[in-house]
Amino acid sequence: MTDATTTGPTTRRGLSLTAICAAAGMVWLAFADLGVAVPAIADDLDAEMAALQWANNAFSLVTGALVIAAGKFGDIFGRRRMLSIGIVLFAAFSLVAALAPNVGTLIAGRALMGIGAALILPATLALIPAEFSGPAELTAFGVWQAVAWGGQAIGPAVGGLLTDTLGWPWLFWINLPVAALTYLALRVSTPESLDPHASRRIDWLGLVTIGLAIFALLFGLTAGPGVGWSDPLVVVLLVVSVLLAFSWYAIERRAAEPLVRLDLFRLRPYDAALTANLVMNLAFAGLSYLLVLWLQNVRGYDAVQAGLLLLPATVGIFVFIPRGSRMSARRGGRMPVLLGLVLLAGGLFVLGFLTDDVSLWLLAAGLLVIGVGLGLLSTPISDTAVGEVPPELSGAAAGFFKMSSMVGGALGVAVLSGLSEGFSTGGTLVITGLIVLAALLAVRQLWPKPHA
Repeated sequence: MTDATTTGPTTRRGLSLTAICAAAGMVWLAFADLGVAVPAIADDLDAEMAALQWANNAFSLVTGALVIAAGKFGDIFGRRRMLSIGIVLFAAFSLVAALAPNVGTLIAGRALMGIGAALILPATLALIPAEFSGPAELTAFGVWQAVAWGGQAIGPAVGGLLTDTLGWPWLFWINLPVAALTYLALRVSTPESLDPHASRRIDWLGLVTIGLAIFALLFGLTAGPGVGWSDPLVVVLLVVSVLLAFSWYAIERRAAEPLVRLDLFRLRPYDAALTANLVMNLAFAGLSYLLVLWLQNVRGYDAVQAGLLLLPATVGIFVFIPRGSRMSARRGGRMPVLLGLVLLAGGLFVLGFLTDDVSLWLLAAGLLVIGVGLGLLSTPISDTAVGEVPPELSGAAAGFFKMSSMVGGALGVAVLSGLSEGFSTGGTLVITGLIVLAALLAVRQLWPKPHA
């Protein structure tokens, strides 16, 4: 069970949720705000654009590699403690990036920020069911998801504004006051949460194996579109990631104190939520990547304009996140997730009609339908993957849940960039819609119908 060592008054839960979501928001903003500043950074540091792309990628690689272990540490040592440490590390390494005199230091700073991000993300999710229950829990997960989507949506605009006015180092300086206020709010409002029965022994072999497996997979998927999928390094990384994943499974089956209890994956709704989360991120990350290129290369918009033209999806997400929460509270999470996947596939099929001279109203309509689908399913999958698992597993469950987000995003860019070499933009999005429908069938089979 989960033990709250302090029970803070109900009136403080709003401040606690604000602190939890602010910490997550810093991370999601950092995922999205650097890309638009790359040209300015290249001029300032006299760096090549290709090298600076790794300043962006290093953050997600390190976060993805460590997020599972970070979730487990929260179960053992305390989720608020891990979140507090993550906030401090995120701010400290933001300082390294802000003061970077060259691209190597910037890459190192961004990579080290990923350590803090890995500690923050699963802890913010795992703390919600420790403080909230029933409809309040669904509302809290809905707020968390709104902040996550919002951070990614406004990241390019915030990055462009700060770069044009104060300079690109302020992408990192801004994290210091936000982190300080978030840390203080967290300490005064959020009770500690951990599994009092968890062993303090750490499965280091399992931790290193799964961390290297995810790092190799993300590295290979990230590098593949640029250097080619037949590149020896990419091939080796992808093969090694599969071998390490099988090795990790064998290690966990035999470990006396496994990093992750494998019975977590016997929970069919959890497996369904992971599947839906992975394909949701695959579709949206790949879609965003492909459409930004199409809008710039085919329609002639700049990066900021292209980002703004994707906002109908964000509007749909924000408007329908509360609706998804209410549907989940009344009828369980299965129905809104299935409906959300249907709408996600439907929006992708609408975008299949994109041509070089198509009206932007068609683009807006397709994106709005996609946003509605994502809004409906976002909260139910979070609540199912974290709030409805046994409390002692919530940290590890949250770690795997966020790992599936990152792997899904990397897969989306890799798969859609590969498909676009042989198909038109519209044809690629139709194929992506078929992938979503295949995932829908899998989720439908995995997730039992609720009892009448």
